Amino acid sequence: MTDTLEGRIALVTGAARGLGFEIARRLIEGGATVWLNGRDPVPLEEAAKRIGDGARPLPFDISDDAATEEAFARLAEDGLDILVNNVGQRDRRPLDQLQRDDMAAMLATNLVAPFDLARRAVPLMQARGYGRIVNITSIAADIARGDVLYTASKGGLAALTRALAAELGYAGITVNAVAPGYFATEANTEMVADPDIAQHLARRTSLGRWGAPNEIVGAVAFLSSPEASYITGHTLAVDGGYLAHF
Repeated sequence: MTDTLEGRIALVTGAARGLGFEIARRLIEGGATVWLNGRDPVPLEEAAKRIGDGARPLPFDISDDAATEEAFARLAEDGLDILVNNVGQRDRRPLDQLQRDDMAAMLATNLVAPFDLARRAVPLMQARGYGRIVNITSIAADIARGDVLYTASKGGLAALTRALAAELGYAGITVNAVAPGYFATEANTEMVADPDIAQHLARRTSLGRWGAPNEIVGAVAFLSSPEASYITGHTLAVDGGYLAHF
């Protein structure tokens, strides 16, 4: 798949570190120019320097309507072919510690913002005659162990993926999702160091281990490429066999 994204322009949210950083780097390796999004400009600039040519920092808060509108005015200058909705917040507190506003805040970032970015991206993609939207959901969209805010938001994002795929097919824009399992990112550092979780993954996944952040990038790059032109409305689990393992 070398250079299959040559000349394409992508936006990857939450790209300063973790899965988003690795996804952005892989899309650039495939030939794309990638806008790296996050709220803080400093780590974005550092990430862009680490990646090198093809990486452009674009700091804005995806849950802020005015900031998003301003960012898309900038994106419209060059156009957009690929949107990767990677940003995701998490709040693992139990139900008895949560309030109505906590769910609203979670949905604003994990569901409403991806909807809004997709809505804004569509006319830019139509203008360039190419469109790929990839939502980073989670295996939590299919299974649950509590974690109600995150689980509900990712379930909604999976449903949004299907609905957008159905609605945008006429324009040739594909909409798919990648559902990560347990990945050893910076955000999961404490969990990665927990031997109980390592033992759980040894029993519960087919591959018996954490995923490395760079192990998700092939799925996203494929769904962003011309090779995936007849795939839409699909969720690809990248989970070491977690969902399939009994």
